Amino acid sequence: MTVNPRTEPAARRHLPAGSAGAGPYRLDISPASAGWAHSSLRILPLAPGGRHTFATGDSEWIVLPLAGSCTVTAEGRTFELAGRADVFTAVSDFAYVPRDAEATVASAGGGRFALAGARCARRLPARRGPAEGVPVELRGAGACSRQVNNFAAAGVFEADRLIAVEVLTPGGNWSSYPPHKHDEAVPGAESRLEEIYYYEIAAAPGGPGAEGVGYQRVTPAGPGGTDVLAEVRGGDAVLIPDGWHGPSIAAPGHDMYYLNVMAGPDAERAWLISDHPDHAWVRDRWRSEEPDPRLPLYAPGARGAGR
Repeated sequence: MTVNPRTEPAARRHLPAGSAGAGPYRLDISPASAGWAHSSLRILPLAPGGRHTFATGDSEWIVLPLAGSCTVTAEGRTFELAGRADVFTAVSDFAYVPRDAEATVASAGGGRFALAGARCARRLPARRGPAEGVPVELRGAGACSRQVNNFAAAGVFEADRLIAVEVLTPGGNWSSYPPHKHDEAVPGAESRLEEIYYYEIAAAPGGPGAEGVGYQRVTPAGPGGTDVLAEVRGGDAVLIPDGWHGPSIAAPGHDMYYLNVMAGPDAERAWLISDHPDHAWVRDRWRSEEPDPRLPLYAPGARGAGR
């Protein structure tokens, strides 16, 4: 059954860890399961020596190591991805695989890998994105400080439709703020993008056994729009087809990571947003505030031991 996130209850838009897996994937979000047209995300765990082959179909894909290293073989080429120990230690290299192809992900040491996808028209070449080429941006200031790893942002890495970035929010901070949206085509001001948030939560240094949580808010931009207030844990995902999304809140003591996967129908591949008019003033305050001194969690180009 196809789900339409614009009309289904909020529970269908918040996918707790383990609730949306299929086959080898711990999480499997497709356009059909999400009820939209473009964006996909799969989380693939591999045991040591494990391998997985998949057909790309009508979508382009990026294979991104979340923990561990791997090889990606496609189009007669094999890309070695050094990866990282986990998402809180380093940026990662990644591999791009085009539509209408077959790809194999293999890991000698095992790990966990994100497959971010988007339906597309153009067929671009398979290639590796190096970790040292990932721009690391500090966004916001004060309690709204966060780190953005723009590994597949528009203007950074070429793709046909897919846009993907990583956001790291120190414990106690708000990110994805002020609330913003990208569900209308407004030339030069806003683009239409379906978005997936996938979360991981760091252990607290003072209580490594304690489970960390975060909170995600999505507010309707109009009648019948998406309305979500979710307590998120590691492995959860939230689907955002429309509406004002933010804040994403990290509990004190637990840094929060989320992977954003976006795609849409507009001719220009661009991340153009409108801030919520009641909260846009927050950006002006950042001019007189310093970024959180805990950031960056790691420096641009930092590499973690994935093997």
